[in-house]
Amino acid sequence: MRSALDLLRNIEHRRQTIYKVVESIVRRQKDFLDKGVQHIKPMMLKDIAEDIGMHLSTVSRVVNRKYAHTPQGVIELRRFFTEGMMNEEGEEVSTRIIKLKIKKLIEEEDSHNPITDDHVVKILLKDGIKLSRRTVAKYRDQMQIPGSRERRAPV
Repeated sequence: MRSALDLLRNIEHRRQTIYKVVESIVRRQKDFLDKGVQHIKPMMLKDIAEDIGMHLSTVSRVVNRKYAHTPQGVIELRRFFTEGMMNEEGEEVSTRIIKLKIKKLIEEEDSHNPITDDHVVKILLKDGIKLSRRTVAKYRDQMQIPGSRERRAPV
């Protein structure tokens, strides 16, 4: 009987922990949930851990292989966590948003005259996002997008 009660108590504790983590994520990512991926804010596991007063490793285990049904579709909880960088106005911008901008620029390029990483840097700088050419190349590689030479259409 005691073993069964312990099991029920542990299940309830786990449910409450998951609820606290998800509630904190939703509070921080409201714009993303309401408006879409271009509004995701940089957020790290430690931010949630501090917010709910739990250890970082506990939060990490809670979000591992868990999914949430959101207005943006079913999303793995880990996908809510993204690093960020400061733009020229002092606002934090998610690296995921920066990668989406790079991808969009490349998708809209002229295939006979593809844009270089240097050109991407200049375009992003106009949007207040200061990156090095090497960072653009790293993000492009992470998205498995070839360099401008490989993207050039044959004449």
